[in-house]
Amino acid sequence: MIQVRKERRDPRLGEIDVHLFNEGTHARLYERLGAHLTEEDGQRGVRFSVWAPNADHVGVIGDFNEWHGEATPLQPWGSSGIWTRFVPGLEQGTIYKYRIHSRLHGYRVDKADPYGFHHETPPRTGSIVWNLEGYGWGDDEWMQSRGARQSLSSPISIYEVHLGSWARVPEDHNRSLSYREIAPRLAAHVKETGFTHVELMPIMEHPFAGSWGYQVTGYFAPTSRFGTPQDFMYLVDHLHQNGIGVIVDWVPAHFPTDEHGLAYFDGTHLYEHADPKKGFHPDWKSAIFNYGRREVKSFLLSSARFWLDRYHIDGLRVDGVASMLYLDYSRNAGEWIPNEQGGRENLEAIQLLREMNEMAYRDFPDIQTYAEESTAWPAVSRPTYVGGLGFGFKWDMGWMHDTLTYFSKEPVHRKFHHDQLTFRSIYAFHESFVMPLSHDEVVHGKGSLLSKMPGDAWQKRANLRLLYAYMFAQSGKKLLFMGAELGQWSEWNHDGSLDWHLLHDEGHAGIMRCLAHLNRTYRSVPALHARDASPEGFHWVDARDVDQSVLCFERVGADPSDRVLCAFNFTPVPRHNYRIGVDYEGRWREIVNTDATEYGGSGQGNMGGVESTLVPGHGRRASILVTLPPLGAVFFQPER
Repeated sequence: MIQVRKERRDPRLGEIDVHLFNEGTHARLYERLGAHLTEEDGQRGVRFSVWAPNADHVGVIGDFNEWHGEATPLQPWGSSGIWTRFVPGLEQGTIYKYRIHSRLHGYRVDKADPYGFHHETPPRTGSIVWNLEGYGWGDDEWMQSRGARQSLSSPISIYEVHLGSWARVPEDHNRSLSYREIAPRLAAHVKETGFTHVELMPIMEHPFAGSWGYQVTGYFAPTSRFGTPQDFMYLVDHLHQNGIGVIVDWVPAHFPTDEHGLAYFDGTHLYEHADPKKGFHPDWKSAIFNYGRREVKSFLLSSARFWLDRYHIDGLRVDGVASMLYLDYSRNAGEWIPNEQGGRENLEAIQLLREMNEMAYRDFPDIQTYAEESTAWPAVSRPTYVGGLGFGFKWDMGWMHDTLTYFSKEPVHRKFHHDQLTFRSIYAFHESFVMPLSHDEVVHGKGSLLSKMPGDAWQKRANLRLLYAYMFAQSGKKLLFMGAELGQWSEWNHDGSLDWHLLHDEGHAGIMRCLAHLNRTYRSVPALHARDASPEGFHWVDARDVDQSVLCFERVGADPSDRVLCAFNFTPVPRHNYRIGVDYEGRWREIVNTDATEYGGSGQGNMGGVESTLVPGHGRRASILVTLPPLGAVFFQPER
């Protein structure tokens, strides 16, 4: 069924709106502030509303009044700090800004609309009047079933995408694909490779492409680089109709200081802290939101809700959570201000994150939120009512760092780093984890995943397939950045395209076939996902074979007979007649072998399966003798 939203015809502010806004609890400000096509007193036009409490004049300017700052003044709405006016005769597509005269310092500036639904394509900075209503959504089936598709017990395998560099059109000045152009190609590729979700690096409007979207100026607008808001709806809708979830990056940790943006909005530090010890981000040279200001909190809550509401987004991945939680993040002694209790915790940011998660799950109980959080902060993915931050999942950055460090070692030295693989079991179930191999690991001189691997070209590809198998066998949801499936040799370049030509080489095509098989196995075998967040779903068989650099463990589903035995050989020396203890007698079918010839491997394996014998092993009453291929992983499942 095609779902068409009814137009919200009256965006005028009411007393309850102003009260909730000033209280810091209004999460639907996008229905009131900004520019809304509407009808008042029998006339069609646009209702403009903007918050600028320290202005003594606010006007809306554009071609319609020859950008004259005095021609179309807005009126203050009581003492709320909001300025508003209905301007008849304006239509969709009108370009506008707000001309703001501060009551302080004689400051005058032209600002884009903080609540604008659409903006000019950078480097132009105007806002555009746009109606979001009337799009014919066709994703009812997805929306009704998505809760079951992305629960703690569901398989979630995420393909992280930068829309501007996934694929380009070299014959047309190397331009990026539009939202509508990329939709069918991306959906087909994601289905072929078996991922369940796409995570879009920030698609909210941003002035500098080199920020990859993480320097946001338009918190309510998909970037116009790739099309209109309805074009972005089409992308989300098309992915949904193909059974693919959509997660978007949301960036409440900081914002850029471009003059047309939020910074120094009305001649004061309105959205950001005035003191640079709290309001300036030393890493990203950007402004930090004043989370303690209630109207700013309403702004951020509304932005988070907006994407879930208007664009049917299935999850928010919150960027830079660690930088929000700690007042001394990336600061030396004397460069930060303690909280009211004398500590380093940012109490206002903590409260915002908790309220954001409570709002998101209350209003959209079938979505998920994901925290990019790299410290030992407790209970990030636990409910707020037990003292947690309320996220659904947390990125496991520790696993990522330890694993990539281990895999970078020459196999002969890996036995000295065995603990980097086993350490995770100490904390693996303290949170509900996503295991990320994200864009951050393939930029800034770090090299691509394939180039990190030691050995010759064959060994590098074998190591990469082994890395993917190790990731998919672990407890936790999965995330891979685009290009991982191709086995890119080069780092990611946001100004170029993925190296799709690599798929003409069988070695690289084999990597993608292997990854697709891992995804399909992960999705179809409950033991590999149903207890991702539960210690009952992971059992060590042998974590101590240091000398041979071999690991063996089992993943177990809700039914104890539903299990998968996973064995890994992290050296190029094949291990023949390797004994592994098992509890179940009978045949164990080999369901994954990363050394298969179709993946570019040497073809060593177990001829489809092995029979157990009543010879004890690893404290179990039976065992199987298997071949562990060089730099390879094998998964076995008991036949029932």
